[in-house]
Amino acid sequence: MGKRAARRRNRPQQSDTNVHDLFDEKNADWHPLETSEEKGQRDQSFRRHIRPKSENQAALMEAIDNFNLVLALGPAGTGKTYIAVSKAVEALDKGEIGRIVLARPAVEAGENIGFLPGDVEAKMAPYLRPLYDALNDRLGTKRLRTYISDGTIEIAPIGYMRGRTLNNAFVVIDEAQNCTYGQLKMLVTRLGWNATMILTGDPDQTDLLPEMSGLSEMSDRLENVEDIACVRLRDKDIVRHPLVASMLTVL
Repeated sequence: MGKRAARRRNRPQQSDTNVHDLFDEKNADWHPLETSEEKGQRDQSFRRHIRPKSENQAALMEAIDNFNLVLALGPAGTGKTYIAVSKAVEALDKGEIGRIVLARPAVEAGENIGFLPGDVEAKMAPYLRPLYDALNDRLGTKRLRTYISDGTIEIAPIGYMRGRTLNNAFVVIDEAQNCTYGQLKMLVTRLGWNATMILTGDPDQTDLLPEMSGLSEMSDRLENVEDIACVRLRDKDIVRHPLVASMLTVL
């Protein structure tokens, strides 16, 4: 043991010049936790009514107010889902509708996670997490749990929507690019009286096999219907990290 200790004491110290912080706080022009609007960061404080960050987002919000069926298409990070959920909560608070129906395809992003335990709500929870996050932001945890338990907010798997008529409801179909044309045709024909339906998706990021996604064909056809709005958001509408917009120009 004495020889080993002596060798450790005599061993030259390794230089740490190759070790660097991932974020250089002293030399950086911004900070990941900075919330100052003067440095171009988003204001994270809660607002009862959301405000558009771009012209296309404003067009989407206006379309939701004036049309019963809206298709919101655009790349990741453009606020499609958040705006749709926020408008749903706003309509519910005003008493314009009686319930919110959330649906999202149960399609994994390139991997198979196997069977999930629990009831339908528990099985769908991982896929609906983005919608839950937006709802929790707009409603708070307590109200969200109350609305889910009493059925005011309904989790509706796409496979169980056949034959239903959605009256007095605000319906959000998220990740619609992972639906086939047949599924989308079935979904849009569920629209009932005093109901609004929003389909959100990015046709360029489908997890289905090539040519199986029906979102592009559906939007091309419905765009010519007078009382249906199709809003296409662009890279300039991305409100996530600026690198998202930069990456999408080359990916």
